[in-house]
Amino acid sequence: MAQVTLVEAARLAALQEMRRDPTVWVLGEDVARGGLFGQYRGFLDEFGADRIVSTPISESMIMGGGLGAALVGTRPIIEMRIFDFVMCAMDELVNQVAKVRYMFGGQAKPAVVVRMPHGIWRNSAAQHSQTLESWFTHIPGVIVAVPATPADTAGLLVSAIRSDDPVLFFDPKNLFPLTGEVPAVIDPIPFGKARLARAGKDLTIVTWSAIVPQVEEAGAMLAERGIEAEILDLRTLWPWDEEAVAASLHRTGRLLVAHEAVTVGGFGGEVVARMVERLGPAAIKAVARVGQPRVPVPFAPPLEDALKPDTAKIVAAAEALMRR
Repeated sequence: MAQVTLVEAARLAALQEMRRDPTVWVLGEDVARGGLFGQYRGFLDEFGADRIVSTPISESMIMGGGLGAALVGTRPIIEMRIFDFVMCAMDELVNQVAKVRYMFGGQAKPAVVVRMPHGIWRNSAAQHSQTLESWFTHIPGVIVAVPATPADTAGLLVSAIRSDDPVLFFDPKNLFPLTGEVPAVIDPIPFGKARLARAGKDLTIVTWSAIVPQVEEAGAMLAERGIEAEILDLRTLWPWDEEAVAASLHRTGRLLVAHEAVTVGGFGGEVVARMVERLGPAAIKAVARVGQPRVPVPFAPPLEDALKPDTAKIVAAAEALMRR
């Protein structure tokens, strides 16, 4: 095991898979220079310009070119640089990548990984700080991965690169400096299996991606106040681990969903709805959600801090839930 940052964990996973499989390659803006965050540092020297392809600034071309290459047998890693830029490639992603396998009766294999570093990033403002993963859980045909730790980032990226289905990989860019242990040989982590971040008996907190460290910190603070929260990090939003959430909620009876995304229309609403449908309202004493208000992310740090879900807001929501 080595202690590495989250962004380095992703680099090591991609490096391992490119060495293992010569059909894996990378395309996107500035990838030959190592990528915006250094996630492809050293790749050009090892793999050459045929497998590390810096493209023009045209997200629709990048997405469409990656899909076309996948359909003739390669496994592209499509680098979108920052999530917000994928808006320029939505037709290729939603109407082509997500649907092509179904529309060709399983004969087409869109084995692409679309990497989209997302979430609030200090002083990046409204067009570079969005957290819109719930959009893509609504689209049939894609896997949605939302890791929060170096180990999970590495293992899920290995699974994504080996997948024959398209995987939308949401790198939590605000957590890129986070450190953790990653093995020398990275094994794939299966999609749809949550990570138990903390065991507890009083309430269930479901979370994912960039807000996970704040949720874990909140869990420790709640324990000091006599509230034992069970924390589940979903790791993927489609598929997602309904079994683990239902089992935990069956024991605790209280559900809090915490995500960085805007609460309105967020995936937290889906979690709550499925648990009510599955367990019945009588089995659930209380539910609550923590997320951003429905406003653009501001540039000013004090305003950004005010709207961002944080440890204090999670603790307050959990304590209020316990009083219901």
